[in-house]
Amino acid sequence: MGVLSVYVNLPPLLFLGPAVGAVIVYLFLRLQVWSKPDAQSVASHGLWVGIIGWMASSLQGAMNAGILRVNPAGASAPSAPEQIAGALGWPILACLAVHALGQLSYPAPKAPRRYAELTVRRIRDFLPRRLAWTTAAIFAGSALVIAWIATLPGHTPVLPTPPGQSPPLGSVYPDNGYMGQGQEGRIPGWELASWLGGALLVLAVGTWLILFLIARRRQLETLDGEDNRTIRTIATNRLLRTVATIAAGLAAIAGNFAAQPSPGALWQSSWFNVLGLFNMVVLLMMWWWRVPELPSMLKAVKTTSAATLRADPRTHHAARLSISIGAALGIVGGITLAAGFAAILLPGRTPEVWAFPSMVGLVAVVLLAAIVAGDLLIARNYGTSDAPIHWPRQHVSRGLLSFAIGCGLVLAVAAAFAAAGEVQPFGPKAWPATVVVSVVVALVGAGAILTARRRRGIPETGGNSGLDAALRAISMYRIVRTLAAYCLGQAAVLLISTGNAWYGVFPSAPGPDPIGPSPAIPIGMVLAIIALLVAVTPVRSLFRTIPRVALPSKENTHNDRRNHGGPVRSRPAV
Repeated sequence: MGVLSVYVNLPPLLFLGPAVGAVIVYLFLRLQVWSKPDAQSVASHGLWVGIIGWMASSLQGAMNAGILRVNPAGASAPSAPEQIAGALGWPILACLAVHALGQLSYPAPKAPRRYAELTVRRIRDFLPRRLAWTTAAIFAGSALVIAWIATLPGHTPVLPTPPGQSPPLGSVYPDNGYMGQGQEGRIPGWELASWLGGALLVLAVGTWLILFLIARRRQLETLDGEDNRTIRTIATNRLLRTVATIAAGLAAIAGNFAAQPSPGALWQSSWFNVLGLFNMVVLLMMWWWRVPELPSMLKAVKTTSAATLRADPRTHHAARLSISIGAALGIVGGITLAAGFAAILLPGRTPEVWAFPSMVGLVAVVLLAAIVAGDLLIARNYGTSDAPIHWPRQHVSRGLLSFAIGCGLVLAVAAAFAAAGEVQPFGPKAWPATVVVSVVVALVGAGAILTARRRRGIPETGGNSGLDAALRAISMYRIVRTLAAYCLGQAAVLLISTGNAWYGVFPSAPGPDPIGPSPAIPIGMVLAIIALLVAVTPVRSLFRTIPRVALPSKENTHNDRRNHGGPVRSRPAV
């Protein structure tokens, strides 16, 4: 009696990267709605769920699935079962996980009395009808295309002819000018169709489970009933638009497989994928599909945006300057980052190990210096030495502080990983430069906090009570946000640049393919994306604390003119 054994070679800690990415995404989304989120915070939370989910759903790595490459210079094409499973599975699971984390990251009810609904919430109560039918049609079309390619045969690739030789006599495929580079083949259609069909099934089941989660999630106690219903519709809208794009992408992969020409005299090295054009149409259609807005935000006057505050004559000039500083930070950071990349990559030589850590540190130092300069400018133009210093009651929100501490721990773990993995005694090491740069950034950050704490106060006369504390809170938010983004960005650079150090910490297991891809590099890419998202997170939630002086009414102005002998017109006697 024989024993059937199946050897599966998985990289060590295969799920470490996705797990770390899921934790960071959850903390980032939780930060948006930390304590008692208002309608604006909930809307921002939903927007970030859509953005991150859309970014995670790319099937670009699986676009050439099933194609058998013979030219090493060509683009990679997953053809082995484990390659196809990874190229299709990770984007789909990541997208579904992001939308699930979006629902799980809402705060639990904290009020002593909770609002309860007697009616049972169902999925169809929050399902946009037109979008749902459109998504169902796209899923059905993708299923038909996948079923069609299951009937297509596979093609045996033609290996490249060695230089200076002609095809062997009696060859099935005569020389047509492409024999030197070989002719690509493809796996049997039913194999790829089974993978694509399984991916489509996982996508459909996962979508239904998340719709069930959206419907059964608890109410947000800070929103009224109408807003709570709308936020579920918004979540459903973003989910359906994303999964419809993924389903169209699966059809495009099938279309690329079907359009691949068979080897022979008429073989060409390029072809046109009609279903790829269909995928682009679906992508643009879903991109421009309208997202509902919360009723409370439609009814209320939007007075917390930066443009509205700058245009409002009741806003203090110091607050306007602080808002302008926030806009300038994005420009300064972008220019510094672009200049750093240009200085490192344009010379055309291998960069030093300290180059990228120094660039990330330089961007952080420039941003912190710009924040300090803004505080000093506000104090010089509008502060007085005799005005009391009003420090905000809560310097930094607990959510942002917890997130920043977590980012610091991520950087510490990345530095420890690099120090343990770079075992070559005389080889270049990246972690010492990271430690030195991090100490410099920490000192500059401490100086920025001290400047925000000790700058001259702003007089709060004429209805401007709370202005000084609000501006200090905004500065603290920007400082802590910059430090958190620096920690994630520096950890990303460290993991990407020392990706091969993974095997110094976790030796590869024996097997036919002992060296697999290092998980440190995709982890670093995820951290880099999160760092950019953190760096551009606006301070909109703190704009509500900026006071605005009430303008005098017409009646008061009329009385003031009468009391002070001003020109007052009287009606003529009749």
